[in-house]
Amino acid sequence: MRFGFWPGPNNSWSDTLALARHAETAGWHGIWYADHFMPNAEDTSGPTSECWTTLAALAVAVPRVRIGALVTGNTYRHPAVLAKMAANVDNISGGRCVLGLGAGWQENEHRAYGINFSTLGGRMNRFEEACEVVTGLFTNAQTNFSGKHYQLTDAPLAPKPIQRPLPLLIGGGGEQRTLRIAAKYANEWNVWGTPDLLARKGAILDRYCEELGRDPRSIKHSTQGMLVLTDDAAAVERMKASGRPVIGGDGPGVRATIEQYAEAGVDEVIIPDFNLGATVEAKTAVMDRFAREVMSYFK
Repeated sequence: MRFGFWPGPNNSWSDTLALARHAETAGWHGIWYADHFMPNAEDTSGPTSECWTTLAALAVAVPRVRIGALVTGNTYRHPAVLAKMAANVDNISGGRCVLGLGAGWQENEHRAYGINFSTLGGRMNRFEEACEVVTGLFTNAQTNFSGKHYQLTDAPLAPKPIQRPLPLLIGGGGEQRTLRIAAKYANEWNVWGTPDLLARKGAILDRYCEELGRDPRSIKHSTQGMLVLTDDAAAVERMKASGRPVIGGDGPGVRATIEQYAEAGVDEVIIPDFNLGATVEAKTAVMDRFAREVMSYFK
């Protein structure tokens, strides 16, 4: 089992850097970052750092760990431009980048920035084309593509990523389109959910892989949940009321949940910092307890 850490984009750069460096030295396996431009809330005035410039900075400042987007909204950038960005971050990091990609969902930032939101079907169609564009650019000396939404003519991408392949992580759990796209293009797949949900959707992904003649084991599975590492059962229940999947309880209880994820086929559990405290000190205290009481049992 791998463990990733997810600093929120509302953190200052100095706090993000401190948290990422702490995670690296404490033995975490990855740093993940969301791709949004503003909060998904009525009050949109809070700070929101941009994903790919942050990943490029972390690629230089933080050694060893994988660095990835969780996940890039396809609607925000032409996929050829995104492929170029990801390849460059992979080179900067020495081969540690993960390109997380999803169809895009946060409507308020599309409206605010004048980005075409389209319909769900329209976003999924663009997303599927984008996956083919990105994988082609990573692989081919020159790429030609004639789709409804994207067209490339003798398009180069150099330098290529160091990783062959640079992992494409597809985010989302849609059972009709997203999982089928993941079966065709993904090296990794991520969705929020409980162990039961990950097991059920993972089985659907496996069936799509089998239909395509692909080994299901070639796609790694990851998920995330709100960590509530506490002896206070009431605090765990309060967090569950938020609607997000919760990884909660004391050390043994959290370990039991991680074991359930492992049994469901999950290869990496990612912990967001959203509820871990208001300061770097508060967050790293929870990270360290998690490392002692949970991570150390899965080495």
